[in-house]
Amino acid sequence: MTQIPIISGIYADTTPDYRSSYPRNLVPVPKVTGISDGYLRSADGIVADGTGPGNTRGGIEWNGVCYRVMGSRLVSIAEDGAITVIGGVGVGDTVSMTYSFDHLAIASGGELWLYDGTTLAQNVDPDLGTVLDVEWVDGYFMTTDGENLVVTELGDPFAVNPLKYGSSEVDPDPVVSVVRLRREVYAINRYSIETFSNVGGDFFPFQVIGGAQVFRGAVGTHAVTTFLDGIAFIGSGRNEAIAIYIALGGTTQKISTREIDDMLEKYTEAQLATAVLEVKADDGQMILYVHLPNETWCFDGLGTQALGQPIWFELSSSADGVAEYRGIHHVRVYNKWLVGDTSTGAIGHLDRTVSTHWGNAVAWEFTTPVIYNEGRGMIIHAIEMQALNGSVLFGKIAKVGHSFSNDGVSWSPPRYIDLGARGGRTKIIKWTRLGMFRQQRMLRFSGDSNAPISIARIEAELEPLAW
Repeated sequence: MTQIPIISGIYADTTPDYRSSYPRNLVPVPKVTGISDGYLRSADGIVADGTGPGNTRGGIEWNGVCYRVMGSRLVSIAEDGAITVIGGVGVGDTVSMTYSFDHLAIASGGELWLYDGTTLAQNVDPDLGTVLDVEWVDGYFMTTDGENLVVTELGDPFAVNPLKYGSSEVDPDPVVSVVRLRREVYAINRYSIETFSNVGGDFFPFQVIGGAQVFRGAVGTHAVTTFLDGIAFIGSGRNEAIAIYIALGGTTQKISTREIDDMLEKYTEAQLATAVLEVKADDGQMILYVHLPNETWCFDGLGTQALGQPIWFELSSSADGVAEYRGIHHVRVYNKWLVGDTSTGAIGHLDRTVSTHWGNAVAWEFTTPVIYNEGRGMIIHAIEMQALNGSVLFGKIAKVGHSFSNDGVSWSPPRYIDLGARGGRTKIIKWTRLGMFRQQRMLRFSGDSNAPISIARIEAELEPLAW
């Protein structure tokens, strides 16, 4: 039997071109099992806990409590899912949230709101200007209006001195975001990144760190996050195609593959400016979520280091194909991950024991690399999937399908195997009499969330042809 890799695969398009295929709703896990060096497991399901006053716009943990902006309201979410409305913070798209020792700050719809645990109030100082983003560092709340870097007064987050304005002048491009990493502040511009450290003084208390400039920047305020001790962002330099990078130590490292770059090219820059990046770190993985208007892609930084190849996968809340992933703004609190629904006011948590999203079934799929025998062809007598199964949901029927393609464009109808009843962990998943191919063959496997599954290995019984 020949082992077939499963972490990523190949298909073709009509241009013609070979394209990479990444697992959908299956998470690659770098772990030596004795069967393989890595496996695919069903992505976490989402279980509903309650409904808030509007769609989620952002979330954070502060003093052991989960806070979210839902619709136009700031709310707190208790461990049992109970939602308490604190007050209004205005309307808009995704918010920025950060905190000091005394205040939770929310940049919402161009305004800055501060909550001290009792009172929610807006900073109405006319010198504040429009607030695109907010960060807290060294006792200051720092904001940007796209041109200036603005700090509140030490000891009074509701006061702003216009003599203490700063600016990012390495390139005449607009500031889109401010990010704190360690005790440094990064002004994220459209085509550049500039680093500042606190030096004090009577005016703007932060000074540019010479030599730390990066001549690539981000497309949008929330298309940026801290990741792997650096700053991950969707963006580019001037006269470059947009990609995904990590900025670290005055340099950038590209983490998007050609396939991800091709996917980004489907969107306009205005659409990409609405993207949201966030990070989920647990179970020995550090996952970067890239939420785009119609899809969500994930990059495992630690898995990439462990396996020596880029580890990407897709999340989707569709039962029949590609669609938006309806989980966003992950907050680690109460010993679990809380998420909001992108489509409704629902809030919930991630649950490893199910694979459904908000009670609805979703589909998973992965494709293998090309099977090739130097152009001499092969007979495929059997294909066997080594998997942990037996977790079929009560009252559900679960099947695994296999299809194949000899050109990467046209695929055979899937052949399904019933996974059996719940608890049937010894079920053999095997397809036989799969015919022959003359040049190349790609394999595809699919299933749904009626049965959470972990797939460790695909083996094929192959007979080379002699011609």
